[in-house]
Amino acid sequence: MIVPAPRAVLIATLAAPLALLVAALEPTAWVLVPTAGAALLVLVLLDGLVAGRLEDVRLIAPADVEVGAPFDCVALADISGRQGAGVPQVALGFDPRLGGGGRAEFPLAPEEASGTWQGRHGLTANRRGTASITGLWLRWPGPLGLAYRQASRTLAQDIRIWPDLSPVRSPALQFFLRDAEFGMIARRIRGEGSQFESLSEYQAGMDRRRIDWKSSARHAKLFARENESERNNPIVFAFDCGQAMCEPIDGLPKIDRAVSAALTAAYVALKGGDRVSLFGFAQRPEVATPFVTDARMFHRLQAAAAALDYHAQEPNFTLALATLAARLKRRSLVVLFSDFTDPTSAELMIESVGRLVKHNLVIFVTMEDSELAGLAATEPAEIGNIATAVSADTLARQRALVLQRLRQAGVDVIEAPWDRIGYRLIDRYLEIKRAGAIG
Repeated sequence: MIVPAPRAVLIATLAAPLALLVAALEPTAWVLVPTAGAALLVLVLLDGLVAGRLEDVRLIAPADVEVGAPFDCVALADISGRQGAGVPQVALGFDPRLGGGGRAEFPLAPEEASGTWQGRHGLTANRRGTASITGLWLRWPGPLGLAYRQASRTLAQDIRIWPDLSPVRSPALQFFLRDAEFGMIARRIRGEGSQFESLSEYQAGMDRRRIDWKSSARHAKLFARENESERNNPIVFAFDCGQAMCEPIDGLPKIDRAVSAALTAAYVALKGGDRVSLFGFAQRPEVATPFVTDARMFHRLQAAAAALDYHAQEPNFTLALATLAARLKRRSLVVLFSDFTDPTSAELMIESVGRLVKHNLVIFVTMEDSELAGLAATEPAEIGNIATAVSADTLARQRALVLQRLRQAGVDVIEAPWDRIGYRLIDRYLEIKRAGAIG
């Protein structure tokens, strides 16, 4: 397809007043106007014809990406008989989940060795799920710059968007896994916990509460108990997929930040010999996985987390947590990722979590609202700013009150910036595990 270039449109636009002037001053010369227009049209067609012919166009994009992680799309075009120095342009249409508003434009550059035109454009997925690149449009100018040759291709290239696992691969996590009492090699964690493992001779600096007085009396020497941290503990990561958790924080929904933190902690738990399950809910329970017992099955948790959807309605805590409690056959560690906007909406959550904590150990994880804290701390310069600061401070106090009520109900609360909740959660998990508080 040949289409006029902006240069041809500009020439035609500038020539229109001149044509009117010629017709007014010399009516008999009116034939010059259509002649000039026909000449311009011929030049446009000729310029498009000598621009070259498209032999092939291809798009290379990854089949799998992680949410929030940048990736590249590469376009390749083979154009034969091309004349002129203009640069070909590519436009892509795709699912808004891939970012960029669902559209991207970028130029192509020639490759000296192969003669192929190549261009690269970076995208960043902003939501989990499966997204498609639906179409590609390519255009390249003629030597005069009066016309473009244009081609389009319908694509159905799917890209699966997975949860962000960069924290699992980070050196910081390897520090946790190489900790003196917690290694990647499955081994017993001795010295703490609640399960008896062996006796050892008491050394200076040991906790005196570990002395076994009966054995010490029989051997006339002091012996201390070596305990083993419990294993095979059931751990459930529960996700509120409702409206508050779908709000963005630093470019990604809170639920995606929560999923990354949970999968990081789940990986550590599996390495420690515990069992892990995922549970997601909104108006009703949506995802409930069986317990995974081996780190080699971690991909099952990743796939289940990728299926957690986004919902623009309030979650039903009563139904969801009652369903979760019915699934748990023994005392478990339940890690609940949620958020709330006001005390009224949090009432049912507090009541439901209170019932769950009667038979289980519950950790409530929420992300600090940095925007709210900033509004409350900003020194007001106008009357309107004073009202904003007062409202923000009131909401912050109400939020603190809700978290205090959860603590009073026996819930362990973790509130931290989104980029720290994963490691805060791992720290708390290791403390609980060493104390043998789950079973």
